[in-house]
Amino acid sequence: MTAKQLTKDPYNIIITGVGGQGNVMASRVLASMLVNNGYVVTIGETFGASQRGGSVMSHLRVSNRGSWSPQIPKGKADVVVALEPSEAIRVLCDYGNPQVKMLSNTRPIHPVGVIAGELDYPSMEETRKSADDLAAEVWFIDATDQAVKLGNPILGNIIMLGALSALGDLPVSIQDFKDVIQKSISENTHDINLAAFDLGEKLIQQ
Repeated sequence: MTAKQLTKDPYNIIITGVGGQGNVMASRVLASMLVNNGYVVTIGETFGASQRGGSVMSHLRVSNRGSWSPQIPKGKADVVVALEPSEAIRVLCDYGNPQVKMLSNTRPIHPVGVIAGELDYPSMEETRKSADDLAAEVWFIDATDQAVKLGNPILGNIIMLGALSALGDLPVSIQDFKDVIQKSISENTHDINLAAFDLGEKLIQQ
């Protein structure tokens, strides 16, 4: 299959969140969708101190020309997809630029320091203001809340993938998602995952 030309090559995607949110699974599914469409995708991942609850960041570099270094250079992200809102700001501070787009879940996950009263967690208003200052275009969606309504909060990662596809920068669709999950996850979860992806698309289109 011959890939369509990218608006930028490589096109640099960061998917970020905290352990337990399905960040790595989302990055692998997205990469598979892109590879199936003829792209070369290089993935790099970083993990915080705790496997569950620590920061997790996946770098995806998408190209028609070949593989690239797995780490996106500072200031060179094209889109940041955040499963946790404070992680969105942290990543934008390092990898953002005047053209970067940001898509974030609204549900916070408080680190231990905040729970213990040793650190402050930014309000959603502060997070939105920071995002507007750091990114060219910003979308916040209630992915976790919508996933809970579907029956499983972990589906927030799939809702975010559906939302990313609806931005229109990447040639991926719900059919591409269906093709990937048919080969990678249990058949009895196909319908709910497809519903989550479709919901993510609709949240952006609305």
